[in-house]
Amino acid sequence: MEVYNVTVATGTSEYSGTNNYIFVTLVGEKGESERTILDNPGLDFCRGAVDQYKVTSPSPLGSLLLVRLEKQRYWVEDNWFCRYVTVELPGEDTVLTFPCYRWLIGDTKVEIREGTAKTLASDDSSPQLQAHRKTELQERQKTYRWVTWAPGIPKCIDAKTEADLPQDVRFDNEKRSDFEHSLHYKLAIRFGKSWNDLDDFKRIFWKLRSPIAEYCMEHWKEDWFFGYQCMNGSNPRMIKRCKKLPENFPVTPNMVQSSMAPRTDLDKELKAGNIYLLDYVIMDGVPANTIKGKLQHIAAPLCLLYQHPDEGLIPIAIQLGQIPSLDTPIFLPKDPPLAWLLAKMWVRHSEFQVFQVLSHLLRTHLVVEVFCVATLRQLPAVHPIYKLLAPHLRYTLEINCRGRTQLISANGIFKRVVSTGGDGLLILAQREYKVLTYRSLQPHNDFTDRGVSQLPKYFYREHSLMLWEAIHGYIKHIMHSLPSKLNTREELSTLLSVAIFSSTSQHAATNNGQFDWCAWVPNTPCTMRRPPPTDKDAVTMEMIMATLPDISQSCIQMAITWHLGRAQPDAIPLGTYTEEHFTEGKAQEQIDKFRRELKKIEDHILKQNEGLELQYLFLLPSRIENSITI
Repeated sequence: MEVYNVTVATGTSEYSGTNNYIFVTLVGEKGESERTILDNPGLDFCRGAVDQYKVTSPSPLGSLLLVRLEKQRYWVEDNWFCRYVTVELPGEDTVLTFPCYRWLIGDTKVEIREGTAKTLASDDSSPQLQAHRKTELQERQKTYRWVTWAPGIPKCIDAKTEADLPQDVRFDNEKRSDFEHSLHYKLAIRFGKSWNDLDDFKRIFWKLRSPIAEYCMEHWKEDWFFGYQCMNGSNPRMIKRCKKLPENFPVTPNMVQSSMAPRTDLDKELKAGNIYLLDYVIMDGVPANTIKGKLQHIAAPLCLLYQHPDEGLIPIAIQLGQIPSLDTPIFLPKDPPLAWLLAKMWVRHSEFQVFQVLSHLLRTHLVVEVFCVATLRQLPAVHPIYKLLAPHLRYTLEINCRGRTQLISANGIFKRVVSTGGDGLLILAQREYKVLTYRSLQPHNDFTDRGVSQLPKYFYREHSLMLWEAIHGYIKHIMHSLPSKLNTREELSTLLSVAIFSSTSQHAATNNGQFDWCAWVPNTPCTMRRPPPTDKDAVTMEMIMATLPDISQSCIQMAITWHLGRAQPDAIPLGTYTEEHFTEGKAQEQIDKFRRELKKIEDHILKQNEGLELQYLFLLPSRIENSITI
C-alpha cells in the first residue's frame, strides 16, 4: 500500500472556504489512487487553511500526472476556492506542487497539473497530459468568448455585465463591496446648482482632497504648471517636439517674442529643439454630448510650448481649432489675462477627453483585455506564458465590464457629465484605434518618435524607461527556455513586456493621478457648456463661469476621479505574486531578481523626489498595481 501525504490550501478571501464534501484522486502514469474524501476531525477547508491528509494507492502510481478534485454538495451549497495542492511522494523527500487558483462551484470536478511550466513541444510524452491540455482549452474557449462591443475598437469578453463572467475572473467579495460602496457614496454628493466665481469651486473641493490637488488649486493658472502637467500630469504621452510649425497654426516670431529668453527667437528655438506641440486634431469634428437638453461643446486645440531656460516648459500660443480664421484667433500670454486663462482651460478640457478615453481606456484597459481573453482561450494553465501573464490580468475583465456598463454606456457617467459622452467617445476611440501602433506601446520607441528624449524634468519618461527595462529583463530571463517563435525570442519578450507594462506601469501613469489633476475642476474640466471664445477682448469671468462644468457636473467629476484614482484597499503591488503559478526554483530566482530591480527603482525615485515641492510618485513601484483592477 502506497501512502501519499497531501496538503490542500484554501483561498484567503472572504467566503473562500466550504462545508461541502471534497474528494481527491491522484492520477499517475501507472494508475490512480483511491478516490478519497478529505475529512479531518473538526472543520476542513476554512478560509486560509492548509489542511493535511493521507491518500492511499494499492500500488505505486509512477510519475504523478494530475490531481483530481471533486466537490459535492452537503446540505447547503457553497463554493470553494482552492489555491494549490501539494503531494509528498512515498519514501522520498520530493514534494510536488499542483497550482489551482480557481473556484469549484456546484457539484464539479477539476484536474490540475504539477506546476512545472510546459510548452506544447515539451509536453508530448504523455497522451493523457496532451488530452488534458486539449480539454482544458476547449472548455475555456466555451467559457471565454470574443464579442464586438462596438465597431472599430478592440474586441472584448462576451459578457453584458460583470454578473455574466465566470467566478474565476470576478472581484472577490471585499473588492466588490468596497467598489460599489465607494462609487455609490461619492456619487451621492449634492450641492447647489450654480457657480458665481472660481472660488465657488472650493465649496466642493474641501470634501475630497489630496496634497497635489491642493497644490493644483494654488498654481493652476501659472504657465509653468500648465507645462509641467504636459510632461507629468494625467496624460504625459501627448507632447511632441515641433521641428516645423504646422501650416494650420500660423504663429509668427513676433507673436511669441515676449515669451522668448533674451537673444533668441522662435526660429532659433525651433532649430535648437526647444519648441513642443500639443495637437488635438483627433478631437476635430467629434460630436458633442447633450446633457439635460443642453448641447455641450468640444474644441480641437493646437498649443505651442517653449522650453524656457529659466521658466521651464511654458505655453506660448494656443489656437482653439484646426482651421485658422478671424473667429479662431491665436491666444498668447500677453493677451488679456482672462482670455489666456480660458484658452488654457480649453486645452485642458481636451486633455481630459484624450487621457480618459484614449490614454487610459483604450491604450491600457481595452488593449490589456485583448491579451487577457486571448491568454484564457489559447494557453493552458501549465504554459509558461500563462503563468507569466495570469497575475497581471487579475480583475481586468470585471473592471472593464463595469466600465462598459457604468461609465461609457448609453446612460453611464460619461453621458451624464462629459462632453464626449455618448457617440463622441466611441468616435474618438475609433479614430485612435485606427492609428494606434504596436511601436507606440513601447515607451523607448514612443519617446524617440515624439522627440522628447531630451526634455528636462520629464519624470514620467525617466521612470517609465526604468520600469520597462526591469519588466523586459525579467521576462527575457523567465522566457529563456522557450523555443524561438514570433521570428525571435526577443520579439516574444517585447510583446509580453507590452502586455505587462500596459497593465501595470502605463495604467498607473494615467489612472493613479487623475483625482490629483482633476479634483480642482477648472484645471481639467470634464465638459464645456459654451463654445470656444472668438474674441479675446470679450472674455469675462461671467463667460468663464458659464463655460465651465456646473456644480452637479463638477461634483461628479470629483467623485468619479477620486473613485477611480484612489489607492485600492486590496492592491497587490507590481512584482508581488500572491498566487505562485511558477513552482520552479529558477523562476523564483528571476522573480526575486525582478523585485530587487524594482526596489532600486523605488529608492531612486524616492531620493529624486526629496525636497521637491511637487513630487512625482505615480510610478513608484509600490504604488503600481500588478494588474488593472480599477
